[in-house]
Amino acid sequence: MAFSTLIPQKDHLLLLDQRLLPGKTRYIKVRTYRDAYDGIRHMAVRGAPAIGVTAAFGVWLGARTIRTTDPRRYLAELERMCRHIVSARPTAHNLSWAVNRMLSVARSGRYAPSATAAALYREAVRMYHEDIDANRKMGDYGARLIRNNWTVLTHCNAGALATAGYGTALGVLRSAKDAGKHIRIFADETRPFLQGARLTAWELQQDGFDVTLITDNMAGWMMQQGLINACVVGADRIAANGDVANKIGTYSVAVLARVHGIPFYVAAPSSTFDPTIASGSGIVIEERPVHEVMTIAGRQIAPDGIKVRNPAFDVTPAKYVTGIITEKGVIVPPYKKGIRALLG
Repeated sequence: MAFSTLIPQKDHLLLLDQRLLPGKTRYIKVRTYRDAYDGIRHMAVRGAPAIGVTAAFGVWLGARTIRTTDPRRYLAELERMCRHIVSARPTAHNLSWAVNRMLSVARSGRYAPSATAAALYREAVRMYHEDIDANRKMGDYGARLIRNNWTVLTHCNAGALATAGYGTALGVLRSAKDAGKHIRIFADETRPFLQGARLTAWELQQDGFDVTLITDNMAGWMMQQGLINACVVGADRIAANGDVANKIGTYSVAVLARVHGIPFYVAAPSSTFDPTIASGSGIVIEERPVHEVMTIAGRQIAPDGIKVRNPAFDVTPAKYVTGIITEKGVIVPPYKKGIRALLG
C-alpha cells in the first residue's frame, strides 16, 4: 500500500483526508481532541476501526492539555472530553470501545496526572498496532474461504482506509491474493457518500487488483447472471446475536445473496462486537445531513424543498450472514454461542 490512513506523531496525529479522495491526497494535522472529534464527525476519517484508533489518539491529545494536578479534577476533565469525542458518531462500536479502553488506563490509579498523558499515548500506539495485526489475522482466516478465480462483491469501504492499515473485508481479499489466488472484485459505489466509488475502487486499483465499479442497484442483476461468487463486507457494530450494522445498502446485498445462494461474509475485529446489545433492533442508526443525498460532488441533483432521509447504516439480520471473520477465527451459526466464546 502506498498510503497510510493514520500516522502517529510525537505531538499530533496525521489523518488522510478521505473526503478528497481519489482526486487529492492530503493529510490533516490533528492537534486537539476537538480536531479528532471533527475528523470523525465530518468524515475525514471513517470506518469503525479507524474511527476507534483516531478517538484513542484524541483522548491522548485532550489529556496533554489538562493542567490540574488533582487526580479527581484531572479525571473529570478527561471524562468530559471523552464524552464529546464519543458523541461524534453513534453507530460504530469501536468509537466508544476505544475511548473506554483509554479511560480505563486513566482510571487505573497507576499514574499521577503528570504521567497519564504519556501512558495514554502508549496505549493509543498499542491499539494502532493491534488493529493492523488483527486485520492481518482476519485476512489469513478469511482467505481460506475465498476460492481461486472467484469474483467477490464488496460494499462500502472496509480496507486499509477504514482501519489503521491492511483492512477487514479488503484485508481478506489482500490475503487471498497474496496466497496466489486470482480473484476479481466488484465494488458497489455506495451512495450517498460514494465510499465504494471514491475509496474502495481507488484503494484496490492502487494495489493492482482486478476491480470493477458498479452502481448499487446493479448487484442483483450481476448475481442473477452468475457473475458473483461471494460477498465480503465490514461492520460497524455487531450485536450479541450476530445481527450486523454496516453501511446502508448492506442489508439489500445480504438478502440478494441469500436468494441467489451466494455466501455472505462479514469481516470485523472483536472490538466491533457489542455484547450489551441483544439484537440489531437495539443499535442506534445515525442519520446524516440531507445534503449528502441532495448533492454529488457539490452539485445539487434533487429539487429544493424535497423531503430527504439519510440513514447512514442498516442492520443485516444474522440469518443472512454465512460467517463472521474475526482475528480469532471464523464464527458460524449459532452466533450467540460463537460470540460469547470470542469475547470470553
